[in-house]
Amino acid sequence: MNNMSKTAASALIVAAGLARTVAAGPLEDGLVAAEHHDYATAIRLWSPLAEQGNPDAQYNLGVAYEYGHGVTRDHTAAAIWFRRAANQGLAAAQLSLGVLYENGLGVSQDFGNAVSWYRMAAEQGNTAAQLNLGVMYANGWGVAQNYIIAHMWFILAAALGDGDAARNRDISAAKMTLEQITEAHRLAREWGRNLVGAR
Repeated sequence: MNNMSKTAASALIVAAGLARTVAAGPLEDGLVAAEHHDYATAIRLWSPLAEQGNPDAQYNLGVAYEYGHGVTRDHTAAAIWFRRAANQGLAAAQLSLGVLYENGLGVSQDFGNAVSWYRMAAEQGNTAAQLNLGVMYANGWGVAQNYIIAHMWFILAAALGDGDAARNRDISAAKMTLEQITEAHRLAREWGRNLVGAR
């Protein structure tokens, strides 16, 4: 699955209302409107919330601009809204902003920035970001090529059910020594313990 497809999948999660638990109100009503393809209503409901700093509404507006749902497709506007939500720690927005940087959509292509945003989302357990970060390490895009770290991210995402990560994990393993694979598994276990300890 390519990065744009991963972003689309993330957008569907939000549209289904699964990105965060929300209280009934304009945000939830906007999600229902979007589910029914009434994007004009969704935009009308989300815009004031986004302007007030609601990261979920900001992210949803970013998705609307990215795909042209209820607004003219505009990757620059999408990047602005994603950045606002990402700066508040919303993993889906961090992932989406990383995708824009990786592909040079609405922002100058910058693999280093893509890696930074992917890492923030990956560290929150976002499997698409973990997969994308693994790909960046495997290819040496924005970071020094490192199959061990790539494999670690693929292991983590695969453990959470990401089939693409499992395939990438197996592909990367074919390029690694047994010692490197063992080290990647050790790092994945350590990373998992640190995440649990931080919660």
